[in-house]
Amino acid sequence: MSAIRREEIIGDCRLILGDCLEVLPLLGGGIDAVVTDPPYGIGQAAGMGGGGTDATGRWKRKPRIYAGNWDSARPSKQAFDAIVRAADQAIIWGGNYFADMLPQSGRWLFWDKLNAMPSYSDGEMAWTSLKGSSVKKFERCNNGPASNRDGERVHPTQKPVDLICWCLGFLPDARTILDPFMGSGTTGVACVKLGRKFIGIEIDETYFDIACERIRKAYAQPDIFVTSERPPEPTQEALL
Repeated sequence: MSAIRREEIIGDCRLILGDCLEVLPLLGGGIDAVVTDPPYGIGQAAGMGGGGTDATGRWKRKPRIYAGNWDSARPSKQAFDAIVRAADQAIIWGGNYFADMLPQSGRWLFWDKLNAMPSYSDGEMAWTSLKGSSVKKFERCNNGPASNRDGERVHPTQKPVDLICWCLGFLPDARTILDPFMGSGTTGVACVKLGRKFIGIEIDETYFDIACERIRKAYAQPDIFVTSERPPEPTQEALL
């Protein structure tokens, strides 16, 4: 069976349905940066079923509809090693959950959710391979996560498009962005907004279809997702 179960080319976006560990070796070079938001494994810690890794370290997420087991397993160290090798620059949300599997970083990004609807926390951190020693904080966004027709968020940990546009601002020379845990395609939508090329990999067909739809809409109606012309300027905090 081919590692690439399905592939869609939408504008400058290449979307691949498959396991990122199996697909990454097939991509070759040309990736400038990784921006991604892997599953944190919170559900696993809480005793939820599903997911996990097999004997080869391949990720076996089972996220059919986002209930019970959507975040039941985090990727293996093998997966993180492959992701970090894929590009010289990387921004990985939830990096504090993966500290045991990532190199040390002196520069972190922090999303202060402020008045956002409460979820697991009032803020989230991203590990980066960026140079320097600081924490950059994002406090404002002009859009929230995409919703389905019933008003429900289409992915449980989906980030606002403005937040990902802000992340891409730290990568001004990166023209081709990879997201190996594409989910519902927010990184791809941000890349469309900012004129970047995008490669997204997603293991779950339901989310893959949602990502395809969102990215098509982003090309057809680019301002439907992001209302600001550019993301907010970052503020610098003392290193935590």
